[in-house]
Amino acid sequence: MATSKMHFTRQIQDMDLRLLRVFKAVVESKGFTAAEIELNVSRSAISSSMLDLETRLGLKLCERGRSGFSLTDPGKQIYQHVLQLFDSMEMFRSQVNAIHSSLTGELNIGITDNLITMQHMRIVHSLRRLKEAAPDVTINVTMMPPNEIEKGVLNGQLHIGMVPIIRDCPGLDYQPLYEEHASLYCGEHHPLFTIPEEQLTPELILEHDTVAPAHALPDYIQKIYDQHKITATVSDREGVAFLLMTGCFIGFLPTHYAINWEQASSFRSLRPETFSYSVQYMAITKSGKKDNLVLNSYMQSLQSTNE
Repeated sequence: MATSKMHFTRQIQDMDLRLLRVFKAVVESKGFTAAEIELNVSRSAISSSMLDLETRLGLKLCERGRSGFSLTDPGKQIYQHVLQLFDSMEMFRSQVNAIHSSLTGELNIGITDNLITMQHMRIVHSLRRLKEAAPDVTINVTMMPPNEIEKGVLNGQLHIGMVPIIRDCPGLDYQPLYEEHASLYCGEHHPLFTIPEEQLTPELILEHDTVAPAHALPDYIQKIYDQHKITATVSDREGVAFLLMTGCFIGFLPTHYAINWEQASSFRSLRPETFSYSVQYMAITKSGKKDNLVLNSYMQSLQSTNE
């Protein structure tokens, strides 16, 4: 072959691996015809692949003709190298799997309260995948306000946090999770609960005592609360629900969290076309190189979990 002195100096690509697999199958099938069944492709496609491989390597690998199929001396050497290559790849795969199965240690997660009722359960699904891949890992979940979660991730108390995006905090990396929608509600004992919809004006609603989160809010949400008469604060959404049940307050709740009370006629949504907002939830980790294999494994699970 005119290119027999060519050196194979290019990086190995996926195409090369495919061609080498065809070559391996041809050798082990002792010819093109038998390899058709093994590879489930036509003889012409196998012949084309072999020619491509010989061109890539600059070597004649086999003889084929009336006398049958046989390997050239370079072909025999390449075949041995191919076996070593695929053995190494299999060993690498086994070593990676061994790392996953032998992962030990802890994963400390801070989660904003009451995300369990989200329809898109990416957190739940990703935790299950981590536990299945690394059964010896201890998972520690702490329910905390968003600002405390940010502090915990920054100071190393937490490996990862799930929070609504309030601001870009220096020192943190962000990965989008999902969007959460919130509406304004009152409880069944509140004066607004029985007022007909056509009489439920925004002006009337804004006259009533409202409960607000004690933690920081994004500016666009804070402006919504600034319109209201804030007379109570809470650390979490469960606190909002408690105060709504008193019949003395109105307050914003995630629609996924309030829906069961709304369907049971315990809560009423108040003009959602006017009083509602959405917030983006993020997974946050400390910026910089992440040497924690447990965290890296969980991040892979989170990124590969479909909503």
